[in-house]
Amino acid sequence: MNPSKEFIFFVYLLECYARYKGLEAESVLRTWKEHGVVDLIYRMYPYYHVEDLHNAYDDIDDLLECHQG
Repeated sequence: MNPSKEFIFFVYLLECYARYKGLEAESVLRTWKEHGVVDLIYRMYPYYHVEDLHNAYDDIDDLLECHQG
């Protein structure tokens, strides 16, 4: 079974965001889970994959701020 395009993009976004923040992807994923935003970020695929990744990074930062663990 092949992974979905949403999953592939989610992993790509996770890795890029981690690199942008100077962190390990594992640490970023843990933070996203602690803040309860993993599903929100995953479901944003229709928007994030067509825009500049920095817009997604800003949105993720806002989500983290609004959803304090």
